[in-house]
Amino acid sequence: MTLERPTQDPTTQPNGSLLWIKDPAGIHTSSRDNAYASRGLVVDSGTGVITEMVGAGSEPTRYDRVFDAAAHVVLPGLINTHHHFYQTLTRAWAPVADAELFPWLQGLYPVWARLTPDALESAVTVAVAELLLSGCTTAADHHYVFPAGMEESVDIEVDVVQRLGARAMLTRGSMSLGQDDGGLPPQSTVQDHDTILADSQRVVEKYHQGGEDARIRVALAPCSPFSVTRELMRDTAALATDLDVRLHTHLAETIDEEDFCRERFGLRTVDYLESVGWLSSRTWLGHAIHLDDSEIARLGAAGVGVAHCATSNMRLGSGTCRALELEEAGSPVGLGVDGSASNDGSNMIEEVRAALNIQRLSAGPSRVPVSRALNWATCGSAGALGWDNIGVLEPGARADLAMFTRDELRFAGSHDPVASLVLCGAHRADRVMVDGRWVVEGGSLPGVDLERVIARQGEQARLLMRDESNPAVLG
Repeated sequence: MTLERPTQDPTTQPNGSLLWIKDPAGIHTSSRDNAYASRGLVVDSGTGVITEMVGAGSEPTRYDRVFDAAAHVVLPGLINTHHHFYQTLTRAWAPVADAELFPWLQGLYPVWARLTPDALESAVTVAVAELLLSGCTTAADHHYVFPAGMEESVDIEVDVVQRLGARAMLTRGSMSLGQDDGGLPPQSTVQDHDTILADSQRVVEKYHQGGEDARIRVALAPCSPFSVTRELMRDTAALATDLDVRLHTHLAETIDEEDFCRERFGLRTVDYLESVGWLSSRTWLGHAIHLDDSEIARLGAAGVGVAHCATSNMRLGSGTCRALELEEAGSPVGLGVDGSASNDGSNMIEEVRAALNIQRLSAGPSRVPVSRALNWATCGSAGALGWDNIGVLEPGARADLAMFTRDELRFAGSHDPVASLVLCGAHRADRVMVDGRWVVEGGSLPGVDLERVIARQGEQARLLMRDESNPAVLG
């Protein structure tokens, strides 16, 4: 493992906060010019920002310590724009392993209705740990299941994210349209309108950080057109404007959803979105697959962001997001792993490869170079979340880095260091930095007993799956 070592340069302070990530094997900055960073970058571990990019033939203006990055490929920390942390408890469940979205949801809603605080804490720990180990430094989670006893779900998520040292956009999701009123989810998983809005305001006021050094931000996120009322969508948009936070929901994921909107509201999905006050740059959408040309143009003109969830879309057979057209129309496009029960994983560097390959199917390699897929996972994702100072490596940006080695068999015979991470299938980062501090070292999470985490998750998953009428059923 490559270790930090004090430099002997007389202009430096061995105990200072400025760390030169020196001479990486490759670097992708997500900026307009990668060349100027060929000798690496300097991060200030005190302020958590990048202070300098170091070009060919140069040395930093000032640095205190050196990290020899000759064995590493350096990327901006990857950013996950759409996830459901709690779903790590229901991965690869046999009854829905081969289902499309609506039957998949209908099979899992009763299971998720049995969530407990201990189960959620375990699930979030697993999800965030898995993301960090894949090079992801910022994650947006969409938590919308609040059965009785789970009123402080967002609070649990905040505690875990802070403990593991990640950055997060946590959304206060909601479901208010149960089966009794024509919605998809069972009544045991929905809340009433006033309860949802009151708690939405509570978590924003308690946890949302608006400054440049923010580690936790909060958005408001009614689940989908088929699980919330029109009134809740409209009132949530108004509350988000009052509180100056962002909005998130699922939209146009499947044809079933399109049919539901037509039957219930008499509108296509984007028309519905506009009718409830969501067609604005405050909004980013999960999936956004089934759109026509005019709808793509409208989303782009409004600056609505999109979370492209390639693996989940393939897994559920939902379709393919028209990511290139959305981006070219003006929508910020990022990547999301989606729920760990529709992806069955929480790995962001693997998601880059999935997005690259599925988009090349229709657009071809020349329109979807490796750099474009990496930008979706970094600066594109930051744009979708409206988070200005992450997702790039440049002076003044937060010092969020993902560093990969290429010493596995899968890289043997590979050439371009950056392209090889995507094309050869990198899956685990060697080092990850958030705000100038290492949160992954040597492919491990310092201070985290992963064996214990895995064992606890297995126990919680078994408890969640136990059917009261047949305690032996695990799925």
